[in-house]
Amino acid sequence: MHFELSQQLQGFLQSHLLWDDFNFGLQQFDFKSINNISYDTIHSIHVGDNEVLGKRVEHFFEYCIENSDIYTLLAKNLQVFKEKITIGELDFIIKDLNKDTIIHVELIFKFYVYDHTISNELERWIGPNRKDSLLQKIEKLKTKQLPLLYKEETFPILEHLNIDPKYIDQKVCYMANLFVHLSLQNSSIPIVNTNCIIGFWIHKHEFHREAYSSFVFCIPEKKYWLVNPNQCTTWFSFEDIEEKIQSFLSKKRSPMVWIKRNEDQYERFFIVWW
Repeated sequence: MHFELSQQLQGFLQSHLLWDDFNFGLQQFDFKSINNISYDTIHSIHVGDNEVLGKRVEHFFEYCIENSDIYTLLAKNLQVFKEKITIGELDFIIKDLNKDTIIHVELIFKFYVYDHTISNELERWIGPNRKDSLLQKIEKLKTKQLPLLYKEETFPILEHLNIDPKYIDQKVCYMANLFVHLSLQNSSIPIVNTNCIIGFWIHKHEFHREAYSSFVFCIPEKKYWLVNPNQCTTWFSFEDIEEKIQSFLSKKRSPMVWIKRNEDQYERFFIVWW
């Protein structure tokens, strides 16, 4: 199953920042200022068929910056070495043409499920496979990724670009697609931008014939997770998809599933293995 680059870019542009302005001690980059983008030059985005979702997101962000009237891309993916060993990477160095300032932007795009059984509110946002979490990423940004700008090993790289690190603003572009348990779909969720909530999640035992047998489904490859389910043209019955889902769960992988309830109603959800 293949989806056009325009369909993937559209999903990226329709996504939201996990919080507005300043939170967690981190300043958000104003993504809304660049997401009114034309698709006319989308052919300039070169995405390899095997490129993972994270790399695709980087391509889309770069495309938005390069097609913006208020920003110029100075550098991207700047690798920093210490004794020939990579110690980190700076995602994007951007110039704000209106303010005549330079910004280091770390780009993050995450898919989180909300585990309401965890007592600490902020610890509830975790990856669908329980391998990462919001708080873990925030900690990594604060202690490793953002401080990299001021490492001694970074200075020669910036000097080559005629940039003084003392005059660089640091921001994150932290975007997310969030999923709450089916039972919490109409509940109020604090702290995060609730516009990021685009679907739900359930346990395997909750995916049963009585509730779902009258609908059709699709399991998209991870690289297509940004795509809106209404773009899908190939669907499978409950019986067919159940076998595919079990294959994921047996490997402790939580699949994203698209569901088509009727011609006008499409949803996305995770079935978790835990």
